Amino acid sequence: MQGKRKRITIFILFALTLVLASTLGTYAYFMTNLGREEKQELTVTTGTLALVFEDNSDGINANLSLGESITKEFKIKNTGTRDVTTNLLFNDMINTYMEESLSYRLEYKTEADGEWMPVETVSTNVPQSETLKDKNLARDITIPVDETYYYKLTITFNDLDINQNSDIDAIFASKFKIGDAIDPSKEILKKLILTVNEGTPNFADPATTDEGVYAMEDDYGTSYYYRGAVENNYIKFGDFYWRIIRINGDGSLRIIYDGTRRHKNGISNEDRLAYKEKAFNAKDNDTKYAGWMYGGIQGEASISKEQAQTNETNSNIKTLVDSWYKTNIEDKNLGDRVADVIFCNDRSTPGRSLTNWSDDTGLGYAKNYTAYGITSRIGGPWQTILTQPSFKCPQKNDAFTVSDEELGNGDLTYPVGLITADEVVAAGSGKYDKASPKYYLYKGLRYWLLSPGYFNGIVYSFIVQSGGTLHYYGVKGTALGVAPVINLKPEYVKTLIGDGTINNPYREDGTSI
Repeated sequence: MQGKRKRITIFILFALTLVLASTLGTYAYFMTNLGREEKQELTVTTGTLALVFEDNSDGINANLSLGESITKEFKIKNTGTRDVTTNLLFNDMINTYMEESLSYRLEYKTEADGEWMPVETVSTNVPQSETLKDKNLARDITIPVDETYYYKLTITFNDLDINQNSDIDAIFASKFKIGDAIDPSKEILKKLILTVNEGTPNFADPATTDEGVYAMEDDYGTSYYYRGAVENNYIKFGDFYWRIIRINGDGSLRIIYDGTRRHKNGISNEDRLAYKEKAFNAKDNDTKYAGWMYGGIQGEASISKEQAQTNETNSNIKTLVDSWYKTNIEDKNLGDRVADVIFCNDRSTPGRSLTNWSDDTGLGYAKNYTAYGITSRIGGPWQTILTQPSFKCPQKNDAFTVSDEELGNGDLTYPVGLITADEVVAAGSGKYDKASPKYYLYKGLRYWLLSPGYFNGIVYSFIVQSGGTLHYYGVKGTALGVAPVINLKPEYVKTLIGDGTINNPYREDGTSI
């Protein structure tokens, strides 16, 4: 493989004091000089809860070639009188390797001579960090009373089949600990000085007052979303005003375009849209045109669900939104502030038993009548019972990202999309065809959403009506507006000033209101 080094040195320690790196000559080695190696033992005691976390040795160091792995074993003992559920974390970890160069697997057994079984981890890739930080490894590990669980962590240096020269001088080192999980969305919640409501709101009815902030799980963790006629979610970014939709589970901030000037709730104004009178797609006679991207060229019939949902060709609206992002964000050197977070174009096809549409074939290709997954969650013409909006994307193929291929599909050119119908319901629109001119997403004009509705000879997508109502519209129709959605990186959000009100929006220090 061209441009790769044959051998790399990695040291992994449970007790770390200092890490230094240097390249030796022209050979494919780098050496990491560390401080002392110590056995790690940690005891956690709360009332009748007691856990003892023990390392099995004085740490490990090894030379790894591409494709090789290294393992670390440890055990957790419950010495208390109650079962304990805890989290396992990388502690004071530094990892400067490429994003997917180091992956990990965690296994456990309940007897010393037992069989190893897999543990669900937060990710499969070791998280990156330029400085010493704590990072989640596995959540909700439960140790019964008087039991000792044995764990084995395997870290692999992956051959990515690309140039990995940047890994030559990379460093990985970590201790490990048990305790509270790291919740990046809570850090942003604290930064924005927000209080979270308990329970779940009544999604069926429109939110006509300021209902505040609620929590819901997304693909990254716990998300905190604004609901109703909120007045503390204004933000200025890139010479535009936006409204915050939610804090994503990874701590990034999802925001929707709201104009070149500030607008109060309930105000109808064309300035609140980036574009007016645009079509989602130029064609609507095949299920594939429900896609943000779709399989085959425009005008070519789809032959299977897989082919229809292959992300090859941009929809008209994606091309438009990409162009807007390039001009207004990328070309103004603001792209480094924008996070690569999932935009869900949910094309799952749960079938008539869940959508309640008698004509639903569930096939999802060509001219087969099909209702998409969101109709089973938030309703439609044949489904009047609202269930529950979701911030999780059912199909990885529909989870649009730029470079993240672990949770997303990696098919985007730019990290920009549209709001979903699930997010609109969570924000307070009420169920299908119920008007709500009070909540913050009301713009007084119709605009497109990212969520496909159904196909019955024509593809219909979800929209927000001029009165704030959640409804459908044929994707070939041109009388609708566009409000781009982006996600701001948590480290950038932490630098913002303001309180989110219309007269003091969140913004960079030194930026005029």
